[in-house]
Amino acid sequence: PSPGSLCRTKPTDLVFIIDSSRSVRPHEFEKIKVFVSRVIEALDVGPNATRVGVINYASAVRSELSLQGPQSKAALLQAVRRIQPLSTGTMTGLAIQFAISRAFSAAEGARGSAPNFKKVAIVVTDGRPQDGVQDVSARARAAGIEIFAIGVGRVDMGTLRQMASEPLDEHVDYVESYSVIEKLTHKFQEAFCVVSDLCATGDHDCEQVCVSTPGAYRCACRDGFSLNSDGKTCTACNGGLGSALDLVFLIDGSKSVRPENFELVKKFINQIVDSLEVSDKQAQVGLVQYSSSVRQEFPLGQFKSKKDIKAAVKKMSYMEKGTMTGQALKYLIDSSFSVINGARPGVPKVGIVFTDGRSQDYISDAAKKAKDSGFRMFAVGVGNAVEDELREIASEPVAEHYFYTADFRTISKIGKKLQMKICVEEDPCECKSIVKFQTKVEELINSLQQ
Repeated sequence: PSPGSLCRTKPTDLVFIIDSSRSVRPHEFEKIKVFVSRVIEALDVGPNATRVGVINYASAVRSELSLQGPQSKAALLQAVRRIQPLSTGTMTGLAIQFAISRAFSAAEGARGSAPNFKKVAIVVTDGRPQDGVQDVSARARAAGIEIFAIGVGRVDMGTLRQMASEPLDEHVDYVESYSVIEKLTHKFQEAFCVVSDLCATGDHDCEQVCVSTPGAYRCACRDGFSLNSDGKTCTACNGGLGSALDLVFLIDGSKSVRPENFELVKKFINQIVDSLEVSDKQAQVGLVQYSSSVRQEFPLGQFKSKKDIKAAVKKMSYMEKGTMTGQALKYLIDSSFSVINGARPGVPKVGIVFTDGRSQDYISDAAKKAKDSGFRMFAVGVGNAVEDELREIASEPVAEHYFYTADFRTISKIGKKLQMKICVEEDPCECKSIVKFQTKVEELINSLQQ
């Protein structure tokens, strides 16, 4: 869609004051007209929305389009196309005075000084005025007119500053030639659109939460609710299995993981545990450490609170032998996620495998079986971990389920793309908890790398 369709502007009386003195060549003047047209195209124009006027000046001042003229986009653009340069001196002060006394007068179609109507003037000039602009600009600003000053080429910057409203850095623009004035189009399109925060003005149809974006908005829901497919209304998540999750960590305790790194790994596990809601009905956590053999530190559901899980993680001692990742994966499938060991039927199963080296045994069969069993597998590799192995362990889409430190900078990017896709088939509430969890995992892995 054109920006205009998204742009809800506060009703604004907008007057362009354009310099067509001798120094502005005819082809350059055409560029100004293109700029004016582009800004108009992006606006929400109409008699009750934004009205547009154009003042053309050189030694004399000519009103080309008044605020009470026909205010359809087509009519405005046609009027702009017809404007001809005056090609005489540069009486900028006179033009601003004309704006105050005539263009922005009620007789010419300006709308009262009510607070919800903005009055904006955009002055485009390439010269040094032959008259003073300081006092007249101050009067214009005092009358509630917001002035943007655009200077081109050899313009005098001091003059622009005397004209423009505060803050100057937002109201003064300079371009080196008319051929690049279009660069400013986007700025002005935004300047008028963002005026209206649709959420704040109540101009939205979200049932619970409205999130503003420039010129538009989207709806969201409070925690414990999920957004329905209409994008507006919300449904309460059932507190039961809504955010149930059986999560097992498979941690590499081989001797290449230095003791201080093993402590970091424990911290990492506990940060993730912090982001979960732990209870019989919600998340359960299990922990398995492996090196040359596999050791269950604690099964799913043994600990009923975050506090107890974290204490058990801290106590875990370090095995310091080989790296039998295949054997560990097999254990995960056969034991960790079995009902005897506390796993709950019908609850999403997530495995996070953490390794720092090449496995000394064969992982393909177990890795495939874990995914075929419907487990969501994340693979986190550090140091000498082998990327192919990580990819083999990771669930689809692989790029969003495996992380490797050599490339850790990209994780935040992956995090942003976290897809709801994984759980379209499931209850959206459950889905939301998994996405929240995934985002958290990614933020944490990211922060570990800082």
